[in-house]
Amino acid sequence: MARRKGGEALVSEHPGEVSAALRAVREDGDENAFRVLYRAVQPGLLRYLRVLVGTDAEDVASEAWLHIARDLSTFKGDEDGFRGWAATIARNRALDHLRHQRRRPVNAATDEQLSEVPAREDTAESAVTAMDTDAALELISKLPRDQAEAVLLRAVMGLDAKAAAKVLGKRAGAVRMAAHRGLRTLADLIPETRRSAGGVTQNATPTLKQVR
Repeated sequence: MARRKGGEALVSEHPGEVSAALRAVREDGDENAFRVLYRAVQPGLLRYLRVLVGTDAEDVASEAWLHIARDLSTFKGDEDGFRGWAATIARNRALDHLRHQRRRPVNAATDEQLSEVPAREDTAESAVTAMDTDAALELISKLPRDQAEAVLLRAVMGLDAKAAAKVLGKRAGAVRMAAHRGLRTLADLIPETRRSAGGVTQNATPTLKQVR
């Protein structure tokens, strides 16, 4: 089932189409097939980068897609693997960008095992995916860095814990715990946001590089 935010599909409604496009690009360099991949992955990737690097997200995404296009013939895997691979490339480009700006890169989280996921975590994830893009990103960017990235990769990019862990260079248990904690915090923030939304002008979305 596709996840959506603001009416846009974050995960393809037709997974077979993306898999077929992957084969066509690898085997024939099909430009139309590459456009299918771009349309399937770019919306979520751009949201992820917006929280990492703010207004520089488009530039960083462009650099990431140049890297993806260059190395796509070497990629081996399915649609989920491609999303994870693309997210890894985009994250590396974002961290390079932050280092270039003399910013501190995202910190690693403590590796902990997730023992129990309460029902309100699912409620928070459903609410975030149904919210307006800017409102959702503003909420997520209030989280600690490790939690924000875990939520972005899982709820926005549609990666499972194992794929997200590979992107972040962590264990799946650590990613589950970070996402779990982030969604618990969001479950508390969402009602507060809804109460204060009427007539209040939202500030520009902060970025992870501004969040401590």
